[in-house]
Amino acid sequence: MTQEKIARINELARKSKTPEGLTPAEKAEQQALRQEYLEEVRRSFRDQLDHTVIQEPDGTRHRLARSPKPKQPKS
Repeated sequence: MTQEKIARINELARKSKTPEGLTPAEKAEQQALRQEYLEEVRRSFRDQLDHTVIQEPDGTRHRLARSPKPKQPKS
């Protein structure tokens, strides 16, 4: 994500706190930018975990295993 997009997210957040608020178009833009930002953070975190290696006390090394996704309770 570029610095310009992050600056725009911050600008929209500041504007949303003012009495005039955001227009519907700005709200949609803010939501899209936030979603893009969250996807980027999650991707970065996933990549970091994928490259993490655990070293056991005996010296053996292994990568982290992915844990299964928790099942959603039926409602």
